[in-house]
Amino acid sequence: MVKILGLLLALVLVAAACGDDDGDADTGTADTGDGEAMEAPAGCAAGDINISGSSTVEPVSRRAAELYEDGCPDTFITVDGPGTGDGFKLFCEGQTDIADASRQIKDSEAEACADNGIEFTELKVAFDGIAVMTNPNNDAVECLSFVDLYALLGGQSEGFGRWSDADELGASLGSTVAPYPDAPLDISAPGTESGTYDSFVEIVLEGIGEEQEGEDGQFIRQDFAGNADDNVIIEGIAGSDTSLGWVGFAFAEANLDRVKEVAVSVEPGGDCVAPTVETIADGSYPVSRALYIYVNNAKIAENPALGGYVDFYLGDGYTESVTMAFGDSGYVELPADQLAESQAAWAAAK
Repeated sequence: MVKILGLLLALVLVAAACGDDDGDADTGTADTGDGEAMEAPAGCAAGDINISGSSTVEPVSRRAAELYEDGCPDTFITVDGPGTGDGFKLFCEGQTDIADASRQIKDSEAEACADNGIEFTELKVAFDGIAVMTNPNNDAVECLSFVDLYALLGGQSEGFGRWSDADELGASLGSTVAPYPDAPLDISAPGTESGTYDSFVEIVLEGIGEEQEGEDGQFIRQDFAGNADDNVIIEGIAGSDTSLGWVGFAFAEANLDRVKEVAVSVEPGGDCVAPTVETIADGSYPVSRALYIYVNNAKIAENPALGGYVDFYLGDGYTESVTMAFGDSGYVELPADQLAESQAAWAAAK
């Protein structure tokens, strides 16, 4: 009995030594999720952060959120990706703290924010390519030029149900690939709410569309069911042997067992460049764009957790958040000078 009482007394003394009423035993470290401890990020504060917008940027913001929450357990961050346009709508109504965007904000969206008294800071966070895709079983398609993509996907291709329906239009535009396969043309691509949709139209289709139909023309066909969820787009490409579509490069890279990336040339017969981290970084892949987050300035002061999260996003957590959002592939970090510009813009906003 004496031995038992002695053991109980020792346990009580150990417990008292491990903590006190003021919580001074908190070491300021947390588990990263892989068993390794990380230092708590600077600026940790209790609070909720709501992020919505681009499904392309979502994995980066989500990865940053996971890392930040590991070190700041009293911060709760919600991230979803209904699309850039839908994200800006919520943001400009004051419903979110951050808008993820795979394009810059449109004038009409900025005006909606201004009408609601919402001032914001634009922060470039990474680069991403837009991968043109087909099914791995589609051996007939390896490279498409902007002309080919317009012949298949532009406003003048409305109603084309087969690749070969675009033969005449492609040839008239100077295609060196036409005639196209005599097979069903099953399009799986983003919808109008997606920044990836807007970027693809602007980069690939708009210039040729203006030459063909004028500035007020219809630059992209409207007879396919677009989707803001990139995973649904991948399912569509994987589900048809003669599919065609596009999605953010990171999503394509994460699904190369189910989709095939198509090399792209700007001009018919030009250099065919496949999307890779290297070709996106050096600008040689022609269908690339910058990715952004937009922060509600007023909520920076109202919500201390928000400032700490963005500090981490652009600081200690930056490299891992960008490069590890899809394992070791997908997004391209900003060059040092451009990252410094974003960090300076954020410092000014705070």
